[in-house]
Amino acid sequence: MMENKVKIFVADDVSESGLEPLRAAGFMVEKRTGLKLPELSEALRDVDGLVVRSETKVTPELMNAATRLRVIGRAGVGVDNIDVAAATERGIVVMNAPDGNTITTAEHTLALMVSLARRVPQANASLRGGHWERKRFIGVELQGKTLGIVGLGRIGRVVAGRARAFGMNIVAFDPFIAPDQARDLELEIASLDEVFARADFLTVHTPLTAETRGIVGASAFSKMKRGVRVINCARGGLVDERALLAAIKEGIVAGAALDVFEQEPPPADHPLLALEEVIVTPHLGASTTEAQEGVAVTVAEQMRDYLLTGALRGAVNVPTLGAQELNALQPYIALAESLGRFQAQLVDEAVREVRLEYAGEVAELDAAPVTRAFLAGLLRDVSARVNVVNAFLIAEERGISVTASYKRAGSDFDPAIRTGVVTIGGEQRVAGTLFRSGGGSGGDGRITEINGFRIEAIPHGHMLVTRNTDVPGVIGRIGSILGEHNVNISRFHLGRRERGGEAMAVIETDAPLRNETLDELRSFDPVISARQIEL
Repeated sequence: MMENKVKIFVADDVSESGLEPLRAAGFMVEKRTGLKLPELSEALRDVDGLVVRSETKVTPELMNAATRLRVIGRAGVGVDNIDVAAATERGIVVMNAPDGNTITTAEHTLALMVSLARRVPQANASLRGGHWERKRFIGVELQGKTLGIVGLGRIGRVVAGRARAFGMNIVAFDPFIAPDQARDLELEIASLDEVFARADFLTVHTPLTAETRGIVGASAFSKMKRGVRVINCARGGLVDERALLAAIKEGIVAGAALDVFEQEPPPADHPLLALEEVIVTPHLGASTTEAQEGVAVTVAEQMRDYLLTGALRGAVNVPTLGAQELNALQPYIALAESLGRFQAQLVDEAVREVRLEYAGEVAELDAAPVTRAFLAGLLRDVSARVNVVNAFLIAEERGISVTASYKRAGSDFDPAIRTGVVTIGGEQRVAGTLFRSGGGSGGDGRITEINGFRIEAIPHGHMLVTRNTDVPGVIGRIGSILGEHNVNISRFHLGRRERGGEAMAVIETDAPLRNETLDELRSFDPVISARQIEL
């Protein structure tokens, strides 16, 4: 039998037993950890597959050295340490094990919550120091307390189920959970502010994005009851560490448990490490024997199947389209992702249905990748797992129906992509098309319609979307308010249905708006709504 020459290099400390599927397939598996960049670049020159955890940074330079590399497997959930765009550009498949850490991270969250309630680490340290201080470490019971959960992905749902066994009441914020799903999960869905206000214990389980960074910050702490306890086993940066320090010193927060930090490892003089109210662990959410072996086996099996048969499971990029088809679809994919991100920031309620209509050139192509791109943009802040491969699955998990229709005989004025996002409160409609120069292929994406208002705006950067009564002076006053708050306008797009009715503006700015700026805009009587969009 001819020896299989497929070579796999393992650059981080991955479970040996988890690599067995690769060895059993006859692949040559070499494991060397802790290599510096020059050594690693040399080691990757003739390998077909690379397995990493979070330690190795897979950069474009590293991929350039690995001229035979076909697949990168991340033995874990996040792919922050892998330049996915550069891998896609080079035709390299990037895979991860998105569900392998669910149980272990949820259990670590519960372990920290119990430790906070009963002050276990502090009591342990005291007793080891020769003290017997029973009165000093009086705790609180979990039974009857309210657990607030921000984000009901797989980990958040497991935490909710385990917490119910403690007799806790669960109130959660997740704009993409429908009421019937909440009933099935035996919990209550509420607004983010209400979760902050009612929680005795608060845990956060969302991806870290520009929109979720600092979601538990000074504004959130100002809404919380005194004595709340906060847990973060998700991503550093979701909890604003300076605001947390202030809230503890002010007596709002009775205790905090952090497994993740904005900077890892945190500096030795980090002020939170000096507080007795704070429990810390060194990013141990996924650190169990079972989880480490599980994610290694998952990614090894996925890599094996891809290298042997071309089967794609667990991929976070989509290199399956032919070069010509991908070239034709790419501008529509980019536009759809932007429209999804835009829609995600317009809706405040559980999404029940997504409706997409394609017209013109895209209607003649296989628009499934475009639909996946829209869903990935719409759901990006909801689940760290979402990507263009699994977007349909995530939507199905959330109870969101997705329909696509094709208008092949439409007029030249029909937008290329018309999107509708249906919630319990109604439907938000946003459309976009490509503006081509010189009649060639490709083109720049534009938003052309928002809820019936004709607009032409570039879906990029910092955007302010306002609705107002169509009376004189509104545009000038909005511009003045932005100027008074040192916000520079780069582009201003205005649309209206009829004179004297309602008007809409999409204002592109050079920087994000502060809450005070938005509050002043909303307090201006002709303004019906003002919403900030980040793309």
